Amino acid sequence: MSEEVEQALDAALRRWKAMAGSEMDEAEEAADGFEHAFYAFIDKLRLWYEQLEPKPASLDDALRLPFVEHIISKLPDPLYLNLETELELIVERKLRIDDEKYD
Repeated sequence: MSEEVEQALDAALRRWKAMAGSEMDEAEEAADGFEHAFYAFIDKLRLWYEQLEPKPASLDDALRLPFVEHIISKLPDPLYLNLETELELIVERKLRIDDEKYD
């Protein structure tokens, strides 16, 4: 399962780089592609988290998991807060409504 998370993360990071290097006329399409890839990664991360036993008791505990620390080490700084926000929802067992993902 962690390999699937890693692959989804790598896809999101490729989209991030493509978005950062896109021209103005490609920017919207690149941003949409990144957003889709990022939330696909979050969905895989949620599945990975759901298999953990025992589950971390808090967001701070989840952030200290070795695999999560590995993910954080690969993220560009601007994406850390996005990951933290999504991980908090995962820990709290809350689902983001799909419309909120893409607005």
